[in-house]
Amino acid sequence: MKNYLFFFCFVCQSAFAQLPAPDQLSKHVYKLASDKMQGRGTGSKENQKAAGYVAAQFKKYKLQPKGTNGFYQPFTAKVRRVVVTDSLRETNNVIGFLDNGAANTIVIGAHFDHLGLGRQGSSKAEKPEGQIHNGADDNASGVAGLLELARYFSKNDVKEPYNFLFIAFGAEELGLLGSRHFVNNPTLPLEKINFMTNMDMIGRYDASRGVGIGGYGTSDAWPDIFKDVKSDTKFFTDKAGSGGSDHGSFYAKKIPVLFFHTGGHDDYHKPTDDPEKIDYNAAAGILGIHIQLIENAMKLPKLTFTTVI
Repeated sequence: MKNYLFFFCFVCQSAFAQLPAPDQLSKHVYKLASDKMQGRGTGSKENQKAAGYVAAQFKKYKLQPKGTNGFYQPFTAKVRRVVVTDSLRETNNVIGFLDNGAANTIVIGAHFDHLGLGRQGSSKAEKPEGQIHNGADDNASGVAGLLELARYFSKNDVKEPYNFLFIAFGAEELGLLGSRHFVNNPTLPLEKINFMTNMDMIGRYDASRGVGIGGYGTSDAWPDIFKDVKSDTKFFTDKAGSGGSDHGSFYAKKIPVLFFHTGGHDDYHKPTDDPEKIDYNAAAGILGIHIQLIENAMKLPKLTFTTVI
């Protein structure tokens, strides 16, 4: 009965707060991963447009700017994996703050950059140069999730016991540069961060595998937080807190993390990673799990970090 009541209350609250919706996710992915965005390569005008799109959504949800220049936290990224004449490129993190007047803050992140026209390295295509790498799964899907969680928590008419910091990271594909810049130049004290959750490639759900959630070993509180989660979307956990996405920068600063990822596929880092291949219903289900975990965690005191051995 206890589990049923928990699930019933979650569904009621979520319905009131407008749960993340497949059509909203689709809108964001089709915008960010359109050919007009030219693959959102770091330093490009299309990368700037993508950052502007995220900032406009943050403003729409009435988040407070928490960059160093409004919603933006500018930094210089360097292309290291290939030799190019324009190796130094200007880009931004995009940061919005939901102030609940709390002592501590939950960070939710996803990177918005991708490989552009295949001239910055890391492409898996046979002849990548000049081809648009749309990056629908990597990582327009995660940014869409970020925006839907921003919408959910800003519109649910609940003053949670934690603040939220929503960050769209730049230059992840060049080596986690945006998240590393943030943790080394934080716009709020790192000691005030309860935990960080990261979404990178949540668009290719395979029901036989489920969505992987990493970081399970980064706090001894996570097992209890996961205990009552109910979902038709299959998931499994992994202890690791480090890894090849932006949560690793926070883990390195001894902050508990979670990492949502639906796994690799044949279109990874290729021009064929397109919006029509995303499973928007499953992505909404993943966000439902994400919300339950955050809401469970907010019932507890600030989480204690544990090193994964």
